[in-house]
Amino acid sequence: MEAEINQTKITLACGDITAETTDAIVNAANERLAGGAGVDGAIHRAGGPAIMAQCRKIGGCPTGQAVITTGGNLQAKYVIHTVGPIYRGGTRNEAILLQSAYRESLKLALRHNLQSISFPAISTGVYGYPIDEAAHLALKTCIEFAEENTGIKLMRHILFDQRTYDIFSGEFKKLLF
Repeated sequence: MEAEINQTKITLACGDITAETTDAIVNAANERLAGGAGVDGAIHRAGGPAIMAQCRKIGGCPTGQAVITTGGNLQAKYVIHTVGPIYRGGTRNEAILLQSAYRESLKLALRHNLQSISFPAISTGVYGYPIDEAAHLALKTCIEFAEENTGIKLMRHILFDQRTYDIFSGEFKKLLF
């Protein structure tokens, strides 16, 4: 599924984010940038030690913020590491922090003149964010960013299974039509 917003194409696909060929892929990282499970572990395994070496130099990343490293052995030239919130019932600014994670990743891509970026479903794994709410916030944030900025030509949402894709697809349709 895809839509054109301003001069940006936003697409949804099922797949493996480590195989993406966009300028950058986004890593759903932890605040220590220490690697981990899920997409974080997969990116570090596929990208090799150069990514972790740069993460160690950076030292950390607060929730809702983003930092950039090499893509190491990945096809993507860069990895943008962002920290989404741990879901605790929705009463601790989780929505604001999740939107910030997406927005700060996009701002960082723009500052580095990147034309394309691929996102996972940030915070929906071990951090427990309800997928329907996370999908709505992720897509709303990307659509709003595309309406206000023209530097990024392609934003991809790479979803790890059909269920997640279907939820994102449903939210995308609600936001666009």
